[in-house]
Amino acid sequence: MTIRTASCTCGQLAATVRAEPVRVSVCHCLACQRRSGSAFAVQAQFPADAVKVSGRSTAYVRIGDGGGRARFHFCPVCGDSVYYVPEARPGLVALPVGAFAGPGFPPPTVPVYEERRHPRVGLPDGIARIA
Repeated sequence: MTIRTASCTCGQLAATVRAEPVRVSVCHCLACQRRSGSAFAVQAQFPADAVKVSGRSTAYVRIGDGGGRARFHFCPVCGDSVYYVPEARPGLVALPVGAFAGPGFPPPTVPVYEERRHPRVGLPDGIARIA
């Protein structure tokens, strides 16, 4: 069984997962661009029962471009997002891949809001493409 830990910069908030991701996506929506401070965000979704959170978090409900809501949990000390719960995908918890801080993480296979992708951003080979 694969065990990975995602954490904030200061280490106060962490999430340990004991499963492979159900889905790894790269999102180009404006909310993810703002949240990540980048042109896109990469996140992995896991079954909720495979995720164990430790530390304190503050939550914020973010509304995506399509109106979907997700409750983001971030560290009240350093401000990093460590996990979120998307209302549209009950039973799953999503974690920003960058919070795992490991280059060996599985690549994204699903693009989201590709129409908002910055032209300079390429996508990995083998990723599903939206026509």
